[in-house]
Amino acid sequence: MIGITAYGGYVPRLRLSRQAAAQANAWYAPQFAGRKGTRAFANWDEDSITLAVAAARDCLGPATARDRTGVRALLLASDTLPFAERLNAGVVAGALALDEGIEALDLGGTQRAALSAFTQAVARVQAGGGDTLVLAADNRRTRAASAQELEYGDAAAAVLVGTQNVLAEYLGAGTVTADFVDHFRAAGDDVDYHWEERWVRDEGIARLVPRAVQAALAQAKVNAADVAHFIFPTTFAKMDAQLAKACGLPAESVVANLNDAVGDSGVPHGLLLLAHTLERAQPGQLIVLAQFGSGAQALVFRVTDAIKTFKPARGVAQWVARGVEEKHYTRFLAFKGQLALERGMRGEQDKKTALSTAWRHHGALQALVAGRCEVTGSVHFPPSRLSYDAKPLQDTQKPYPLADRAARILSWSAEYLSWHPAPPHHYGQIDFEGGGRILMDFTDLEVGEVDAGTPMEMVFRVKDIDERRGFTRYFWKATPLRGDVKA
Repeated sequence: MIGITAYGGYVPRLRLSRQAAAQANAWYAPQFAGRKGTRAFANWDEDSITLAVAAARDCLGPATARDRTGVRALLLASDTLPFAERLNAGVVAGALALDEGIEALDLGGTQRAALSAFTQAVARVQAGGGDTLVLAADNRRTRAASAQELEYGDAAAAVLVGTQNVLAEYLGAGTVTADFVDHFRAAGDDVDYHWEERWVRDEGIARLVPRAVQAALAQAKVNAADVAHFIFPTTFAKMDAQLAKACGLPAESVVANLNDAVGDSGVPHGLLLLAHTLERAQPGQLIVLAQFGSGAQALVFRVTDAIKTFKPARGVAQWVARGVEEKHYTRFLAFKGQLALERGMRGEQDKKTALSTAWRHHGALQALVAGRCEVTGSVHFPPSRLSYDAKPLQDTQKPYPLADRAARILSWSAEYLSWHPAPPHHYGQIDFEGGGRILMDFTDLEVGEVDAGTPMEMVFRVKDIDERRGFTRYFWKATPLRGDVKA
């Protein structure tokens, strides 16, 4: 049996109020005045790589609690990867401390890239290639006062494909590859160009998706009437219900799209809704997941009894519930890189990254691995060959991961003196349970939310961006621990 053995997702904490955005642009685009709800948007220090890492950690759980050596491949699907030539999936693998012997690949070019990644993962597992982690993430940019600005959302999803303790058995797939262009973005451009909505809905989605679904049902050898959950990401009202009817699927099987709280996250949205569905799915239920883009693709799953034995670290429901409404439209624009704010002289810095140094310390920097002295038990970050305790000791340190360990604030500061994309700049000394202390940046918090002793957790984020050379540097940051996290 091959299928999903673990799943997870991630939705950024910030949620733009659609009403606030509509009001800000009412002088130019009054037609959006009635829009309600929120859409998720990434913090300034989040991109598709960091979103994918967050979803993967939700899926895999803490490295201290689950062995990750069984993951033998990582497929990252996205249409908004930050690097055109640097293996984005390799950065993710490093942050997750996966074995360097795994295969890592980037995929994109279509909204259904995540589903294609899944079928590739199944083929790899069938060939004996070991468990494969499928990740999908998007952080899309739009034009101000556009429909897409209100409809889109940023998010990520993860599923682990394997043969042991399968939660949802993979039964079959159907694919239609057709160069039906509903939107496109040329290389070097930031924003998609969209074609007329009625044409896309009636001649594209309505004709191509049913073909993929019917082919998937036929390969899976299941009846449409027996499907319990039908997932189809769409921003068109009742389009999913229309497709369900056309395919003979029960009307009550249509899964809510999370559009009111999250928005349409693009490539990851199908897997995000699948992860959300698996949180409440019952053994024996059939799930059909379809997605449109350069044709269409559909997957069929049967939930197994093992579904009761697994829970993600947080799960999509918790990520959605922890959202904070943002009514400052200019903050959204600034975090998306669409509004240049005054930085002052303190913001004038050359942030060239020494690539040789980054490689020498990549274990510590990417995966937040310290060194623990086997003689004294003291923890050092960054790790080194020398331990300075009662007396210097050489080559006594062993790798000691910190990213998933409990931590608290020892001391902290919040200041406006230096330039920061989200002032005030919060940072402080973090003490880790079991040893280790690091001066770290804080993120995803409000003024007054932290104090000495506040429990914190680690998140993988953008450290800074070398805008002159186009290089992004990543590191870990501390954020207040919110909600229950599965150990």
